[in-house]
Amino acid sequence: MNNTPAQSQLGKTSAYIDHYDASLLFPIPRAGKRAELGVAGAPPFFGADMWTAFELSWLNLRGKPQVALAHFTVPCESLNIVESKSFKLYLNSFNNTHFADADAVKARLRADLTEAVWRKEGEPAKSPATIGVTIVGADQFDSEPVHELDGLNLDRLDIECTQYTPAPALLTATSNEQPVSEVFVSHLLKSNCLVTGQPDWGSVQISYSGDQIEQGGLLQYIVSFRNHNEFHEQCVERIFMDIWTRCKPTKLTVYARYTRRGGLDINPFRTSHPQALPRNVRTARQ
Repeated sequence: MNNTPAQSQLGKTSAYIDHYDASLLFPIPRAGKRAELGVAGAPPFFGADMWTAFELSWLNLRGKPQVALAHFTVPCESLNIVESKSFKLYLNSFNNTHFADADAVKARLRADLTEAVWRKEGEPAKSPATIGVTIVGADQFDSEPVHELDGLNLDRLDIECTQYTPAPALLTATSNEQPVSEVFVSHLLKSNCLVTGQPDWGSVQISYSGDQIEQGGLLQYIVSFRNHNEFHEQCVERIFMDIWTRCKPTKLTVYARYTRRGGLDINPFRTSHPQALPRNVRTARQ
């Protein structure tokens, strides 16, 4: 597939279609950005991109509007990401479309998104794994929790920050002491949209085992993404690969939760070892 971010609807005036149209989804191959990180073939991580849609609506068979939240889980092994504005436009196309019930909406979402993330130009889409979809109806809204990422807050450190594009050289680990297992959190992650340059705000949790990572340098490194233009999924994979190659932990997990834009949030999770995904629970800023 030759889709590029510049060909998407990002930064362009768009018609808001309110009747179902799966062609609005715009998949972008993961391979190009991974190649920049030195990742060819199977990546050295597992995980998924966890999305939340806060503005999902459709009509029932009597024409009455229905509203819901939706959680989506896209495996990181999939060939493509879905550009977020196209996802928003696609969800808007449900607004004046009739569905029998929430299960019908769920089935339609799962089928369309699975096809998009596994699409390969010139070939029928092969889907080794389907997209996870959960619909949360209005009667369940009160059960949706808010919780901050757990871990030692790096933001407590009084450090000087001078670099605002990714600087892996800031990452160091001590190899002459006993290995440790630590979990760090920072709310100072900021990057920019790859196409429009609009700010993307996030919190990040870094869990690892191995030689002790120097905390001040790690926080400076997180801050160094401040003026960097890249999609959420790509930023998290860059963070993972930089820590993995420079600090050489025996285990590593990087999990970021970005604030929503256009009614959608994206929360990439990457880990060196198979484990259960975290619950898709929003933070206060989301």
